[in-house]
Amino acid sequence: MQVESSIILQRNPTKRNILRIYAESSTMAEDRCSDADVVCIPYGDLVSASPNDSKIGGLIERAFGSGPSSLGIVAITDVPELPSLRRRLLPMAQKLATLSEDELKEVTVPEAGYQVGWSHGREKLEGDQPDLSKGSFYANPLTEDLLECMLERRRGKAAGQKLDDSMDELLKWDESLDSIADDDLRAVAQSNPAFFAPNVWPSNNLPDLEAAFTETGRLMHDVGTLVAQRCDAYVSVNCPGYEPKLEKTLRHSKCCKARLLHYFATDGDAYDKGSESFSSWCGWHNDHGSITGLLPAMYIDGGGNVVECPDPTAGLYIKSRTGALVHAKIPNNAVAFQVGETAQIHTGGLLQATPHAVRGCKGGGVSRETFAVFMEPEYHSSMNLPKGRTLEDTQRIEAEKHLPKNVRTLRSRWKLGQNFGEFSDATFAAFH
Repeated sequence: MQVESSIILQRNPTKRNILRIYAESSTMAEDRCSDADVVCIPYGDLVSASPNDSKIGGLIERAFGSGPSSLGIVAITDVPELPSLRRRLLPMAQKLATLSEDELKEVTVPEAGYQVGWSHGREKLEGDQPDLSKGSFYANPLTEDLLECMLERRRGKAAGQKLDDSMDELLKWDESLDSIADDDLRAVAQSNPAFFAPNVWPSNNLPDLEAAFTETGRLMHDVGTLVAQRCDAYVSVNCPGYEPKLEKTLRHSKCCKARLLHYFATDGDAYDKGSESFSSWCGWHNDHGSITGLLPAMYIDGGGNVVECPDPTAGLYIKSRTGALVHAKIPNNAVAFQVGETAQIHTGGLLQATPHAVRGCKGGGVSRETFAVFMEPEYHSSMNLPKGRTLEDTQRIEAEKHLPKNVRTLRSRWKLGQNFGEFSDATFAAFH
């Protein structure tokens, strides 16, 4: 009998986060168990630690490093105000998804590739079949209009305004200022509406969504910037040629996409215990940005009531570097952060993204609501390796062997010399 490795992330009675590792056969009859600590960082420690704190650096390595036990995810616990924002925002995902077809059309933007406003059935994550299992609402929580934000930055520089240190650093960071003129930037924005289209909001039908979405997204972005700062410190120790980039990218870039997700209730019948086919709510994929923030999911029944997840096997799964299957349950008092492929490139593979998927509830009748914030560079930001790192370092052949079959390798989409927009275009083309 073939046995597949599986790792289940649980909380035990002593409230310590643990990894429960076991071998799962098709009958679940042959269990082998061992425990390992899960990487969690209290928010207070993240804020107060010195830049080169070795304890935090060790936790970052365990969470995001290229070693076989790293899962590409960390939980930041006890973030002030986040639990109340979560309770306020996530139920709106179900309310939005159950609006009428005409009401949803008002916030559907096909000319932006369905990457702004409402989107349903536009992704192809499992072969060539459209992903109908979830609906999404996209918006930028940092600015209503990315193009106008970038043009305003240019106008300030052209007018010779006195610059403080932060603005001077921002202008040095913005690689588009010296590489493209204003009119050309407008042309790029017009031809790339998935990046640049302004936000749309269901102001008439769900007027409270904009404020809840924006406030939650900005708080998660702030915490993600702190995580990026610690990532920079870890990479700098391990790569002398690395010029700290992640924290500056998150702090300065206004190209940030947040996604409110509603996973439709399933009928509970379409299940297979194989790791490739069980992803009934969201297919296997890597995030392609720098860092992704993720709220703990909320489950809601048909009457609109928040309920406990009725199926312990449902939720977020990760495929580890060694091919093990990981069921990741994020504590309700935390926000999780996952490494994206852009951070993998910028660190020369010292940080690595991991494939993940979402499994639906057996038995049906319950939907899943969550919220993700994709923090990433602006369109013209370079995608170069740090000095001393190679293409082979960035995605090792051994790690590629364990990618789910529907996850395209990084080398098939990224080439030296690309900017972030070009890399994103290649990624969207592979999955949409």
